[in-house]
Amino acid sequence: MHLIPLPALADNYIWLLHDEDGNAIVVDPGDAAVVEHALTARRLTLQAILLTHHHHDHIGGVAALRARHGVPVYAPVDERIAEATEQVRDGDWVELASPRVRFEVLSIPGHTLSHIAYVGAGLLLCGDTLFSLGCGRLFEGTPAQMLASLDRLSTLPGETLVCGGHEYTEANGRFARTIETANPELQQRLLEVAELRARLQPTLPVALADEMATNPFLRVDADAVVEWCRQQGAGHDRVARFAAIRTAKDGFHG
Repeated sequence: MHLIPLPALADNYIWLLHDEDGNAIVVDPGDAAVVEHALTARRLTLQAILLTHHHHDHIGGVAALRARHGVPVYAPVDERIAEATEQVRDGDWVELASPRVRFEVLSIPGHTLSHIAYVGAGLLLCGDTLFSLGCGRLFEGTPAQMLASLDRLSTLPGETLVCGGHEYTEANGRFARTIETANPELQQRLLEVAELRARLQPTLPVALADEMATNPFLRVDADAVVEWCRQQGAGHDRVARFAAIRTAKDGFHG
């Protein structure tokens, strides 16, 4: 299976997966033209669309793609996703014959209440819940919900490739190093990210193990993160620590 991040809109990634026979699926196609160009350039046939949540920059191209290709659209149970043909819930499986893939559906509320992820083929297709060195804003959910969702994703195998929905890694990294100033793994990741972006290359996908070692939102129990939160008056429990980090990130302009 080939995995390709397609840059779209301002900073989105549409994830394209295809097999050797030219069968493809796309995840969160916010821009139909980007997908059509990739399909044509690679001589691929679109077989399915997977959606993680209802935001327009993730579903804006679905209607046009479905009109042209007539493929099934898998999506969370959410009336705001009008183009869904297959609504999926936590614990469901999405199984396709072409390309031959099997994804487990995980409910991961926080960014939105109906947000889901797809896990399979060594991939975590997680929309706007988990980014490299960051996580999504809490537009609908609570800190407790988002932390529980991230805790759940943290239990996946370390080699799982995180396929987030945006190229936010540089900005996230500038914030992350204010939390853990002496984390050597974070410093190394920042060097790698700077090199990739200088060459206009994506910083995703990234191994979950690397995120566990560097992403402050996955490290609310790490000593340095606990100490930072304590200095903010929020060191007493995990949810409070997560909320303090998320609030600080929301106001960060570094």
